Amino acid sequence: MTTEPRSTDPVAGEPGPEHREPAVAATETRTETSPDRPIADSVPRGVRETAAWSWRVLVIGALVVAVGAIFKRFEDVFFPMALALLFAALLRPVVDRAVRRGVPKIVAVLASILVTLAAVIAILGFAIQQGIAGGPELIAQLTETINDTKRWLIDGPLHLDANNIRSVADEILQWLQSHEGKIASGALGTAAFAGRVSTGLLLTLFLLVFFLYDGPQIWRYVTRVVPEGSRARVRGAGAAGFGTLEAYVRATVIVAAIDAAVIGIGLAILGVPLVLPLVAIIFLGSFIPIVGSFVAGTLAVFVALTTQGWVNALIVLGVLVFVMAFEGHILQPFVLGHSVKLHPVAIILAIALGIMLAGIVGGLLAVPLLSFVYTAAKWRPGQPPPVHRDSRFAAWLRRKTGRQATTVEPVDVAAAPESASSS
Repeated sequence: MTTEPRSTDPVAGEPGPEHREPAVAATETRTETSPDRPIADSVPRGVRETAAWSWRVLVIGALVVAVGAIFKRFEDVFFPMALALLFAALLRPVVDRAVRRGVPKIVAVLASILVTLAAVIAILGFAIQQGIAGGPELIAQLTETINDTKRWLIDGPLHLDANNIRSVADEILQWLQSHEGKIASGALGTAAFAGRVSTGLLLTLFLLVFFLYDGPQIWRYVTRVVPEGSRARVRGAGAAGFGTLEAYVRATVIVAAIDAAVIGIGLAILGVPLVLPLVAIIFLGSFIPIVGSFVAGTLAVFVALTTQGWVNALIVLGVLVFVMAFEGHILQPFVLGHSVKLHPVAIILAIALGIMLAGIVGGLLAVPLLSFVYTAAKWRPGQPPPVHRDSRFAAWLRRKTGRQATTVEPVDVAAAPESASSS
């Protein structure tokens, strides 16, 4: 019996692939030629993970920019809708409490809206009227301050060039005198602005009535476009996010009111003019966390500097710094509790991105939107809706008034039957 000679590898003198073990031969052949080896296997794992994260981040960033551009383009519609959602988050606990006490729901909805609307119109109307009435006096005091500053720069220790200082001061005074009427009345007298405000107000009220009266059914109807397999998750996430939004809006109103009251008392004691308009601006500015109250308070410092001098301006600045420190370290943890767990860096970045994409409106809505999205993204199917317990402020207030502590639970629209939308 003859044995065929074994072929050897021409390079190493080893047996060729046809005389090796089949698995070994196939592996080495595939390794050498690599016709079936995926290209991704040759890419390091770190590079693959970085690429996977990169395109996802780019898609999310493009989506955020697109949403911001659409909101900016149609802000006359989207801003009233967002404002109605914020007011619905603020008033829904009041409506639910009234309904539990036997008040018809439509009566509770209309009564809460009318009381809130009357309070807002009264405060803003009086503040605007005071601002318009005090505008000419502020311009006169500002003119006097500019003249005093001009004399100090020329005759004081700096001894600056008199011609340049007088030229700059005269230009500022001329601009103030020529725009005095516009500064006093602002854009409130223009027909276009009045029309936009009226339309936005009517749309906000119309949407607010339906959000308060039929909100869960509207959400169920809207989410019908979601595939049935993901519908329950989307509905549950929306309910969880809206619960967080309720806690955030309620706490923000308390914080803004305390900030405005403390700063307003300081301005009144110092005799700074236009106290009520400044208080209204500070109250509205406080709805933008961290930066809003500071920017609004800077206007108060400028008015104090213009009318009272640098000593009172420094005192107002000290009051502003105290209020911001008190708000950040004591008031917000005490009032907000655990309703919104967002890092200050995330808040600042969200506000900056919102202002960049949609102006002041974007800055106002950035943090509520981030709170909603953060809570909704963490929600999982089967997880009960989050229960937002009373903050330490609410618990303390209930103990003082002798009322039993309660919790605010969002409506679990995920568990509601489909047939409810037809009722």
